[in-house]
Amino acid sequence: MNDLLQSRLADLLLPELGVTLAQAGARIRVAELEGRAAVEVSVGFPSRWLEPWLRDAVDRLAAEAGQVVSSLTVNSRIATHAVQEKLSPLPNVRNIIAVGSGKGGVGKSTVAVNLALALAADGASVGVLDADIYGPSIPLMLGLHGRPDSPDGKTIEPMRAHGVEAMSIGLLVDQDTPMIWRGPMATSALTQLLTETRWGDLDYLILDLPPGTGDIQLTMAQKIPVAGAVVVTTPQDVATLDARKALKMFEKVEVPVLGLVENMAVHVCSNCGHAEHIFGKGGGQRMAAQYGVPLLGSLPLETNVREQGDAGVPIVAAGGNTATTHHFQLTARRVAVELAKRPQVARPLAVSLLG
Repeated sequence: MNDLLQSRLADLLLPELGVTLAQAGARIRVAELEGRAAVEVSVGFPSRWLEPWLRDAVDRLAAEAGQVVSSLTVNSRIATHAVQEKLSPLPNVRNIIAVGSGKGGVGKSTVAVNLALALAADGASVGVLDADIYGPSIPLMLGLHGRPDSPDGKTIEPMRAHGVEAMSIGLLVDQDTPMIWRGPMATSALTQLLTETRWGDLDYLILDLPPGTGDIQLTMAQKIPVAGAVVVTTPQDVATLDARKALKMFEKVEVPVLGLVENMAVHVCSNCGHAEHIFGKGGGQRMAAQYGVPLLGSLPLETNVREQGDAGVPIVAAGGNTATTHHFQLTARRVAVELAKRPQVARPLAVSLLG
């Protein structure tokens, strides 16, 4: 009976994510305690959203099998991934996720910031590193002001906003100061920002890359243990053409691509509700199918997203159960699940509550 319940739980489709618990790498144990079933589910992604849904599903499946559930335990263990064994790992940072694009203007930084906030809302500890040395935008989007502290004159304390840690060259120079640097200077600055920031205990560090496939991206691949990359595009052909270059670049430098995010996919008029595909339709889906990578999310073109970012309160941080916020949350969950499927650094198993 326990094996039947365990099998049925493994086949449960995670809501709106299109994968089962088993496909997402969950470990499920069912034990009999005094004639009742004790269920333990361990997952490799933030699970704050999962437990209420899973509790209802477990009770329903147990009732169908003629069982009663005495307890449900959901454990979230976000592992360090195998790339940490190849490159020098960062203390306290389990996984680095790079967010890149082939061209500018596709909303890459907006996606990066809201993904970070959505992962944090699901229970992860998250940081954001603004790797766009020439055009840093993270301070504005997170509403950060002032200079970060340096307790010892050698390292920097990250600043915090909306529950995430953040660092950017934009926090260290005046807002109007242009970074007139050659490539080696920019890449050196990125490396220092990454390694000399006193990051806390982070499940994910979101690396907001500059657009393109140049020096910053090459340095990242050679020196930074990136666990996976997310490529942002918009639906029109010119954007997906450049996104293809970014995707192939990540492949060549052996950074696994977790999937694509299609931004500005559709605009819904705030007055009449008419939906219009201003930049074309289905470009992200076609590209994902062509290259065999998941389409992690299709995000709308919405004035409120831009306004909230400009105000320093990104739409995920603004609260409210809006459709756009939900799209960002689903996209972040797909990113976390895709990463959880990847090879992980071996470590001793935690002691199970079921014995």
